[in-house]
Amino acid sequence: MEINAALVALAALSQETRLNIFRLLVVAGNEGLPAGEIAERLGVQGPTLSFHLAHLKQARLVTCRRDSRMQIYAASYPLMNGLVAFLTENCCRGVSAPAATGALCSPGAAACPPPSGAMRMRR
Repeated sequence: MEINAALVALAALSQETRLNIFRLLVVAGNEGLPAGEIAERLGVQGPTLSFHLAHLKQARLVTCRRDSRMQIYAASYPLMNGLVAFLTENCCRGVSAPAATGALCSPGAAACPPPSGAMRMRR
C-alpha cells in the first residue's frame, strides 16, 4: 500500500462514527449489512449515516452492492489487510507477524526487539 492510500484510509477512520461503522462491518463479514440495519445498530440517523458511508466508500474501506431495494455495505478486507500490513511492515525487524502469533508488537516485548535505524516509508 502506498503512503497516500494509507493516509486516506486512516483519515476516514479517524472519526468515531466512521470507525464504529467500519468495525461493525468487519464483524458482519463478507455478507455485509443493509444501511438501515447499520443505522439501527449504531443509533445513527439516515442522512448522517449516508455522509459517513460516503467517506468510507471514497477511502475504499467499504464496498456497496444493491440487493433489491437495499444498499448492502461490507468491509473491504483486502484494503483493511493492506493497511494493517503497511502499518506493521517494519515491526519486529521482519520477524514473523505478531498478529499471527498473538504477541503484541510494542517496544520491549520479547517478539519485538528495539528498533534500529530509520523506518522505511513507501511513497
